[in-house]
Amino acid sequence: MSDFSTDTVMRLARMSRIALTPEEAQDFAHELAGITDSIERVQKLDLENTPATSHPLPLENVMRKDEVGPTLDRDEVLAAAPEAQDGMFRVAQILGEE
Repeated sequence: MSDFSTDTVMRLARMSRIALTPEEAQDFAHELAGITDSIERVQKLDLENTPATSHPLPLENVMRKDEVGPTLDRDEVLAAAPEAQDGMFRVAQILGEE
């Protein structure tokens, strides 16, 4: 098991300006030791013939075909708008206002 002492954790916490109790430092020392042990085990594996991957499962985008479908009638939509002008929605200007 890797050696992470409570003193080392407390020193790192002080440098990071993180307040830790001695009990928390002891817990973190144990957890950090477990993490570094796991990393060491992975580093010992023979990964020569293992391809690099960004995800453990093959991913594929599922997209529908881009087909023209029925749309709303512009005049009907604009008739329901509070204000319309030149075939477009008319809205209050917001740029340049205080």
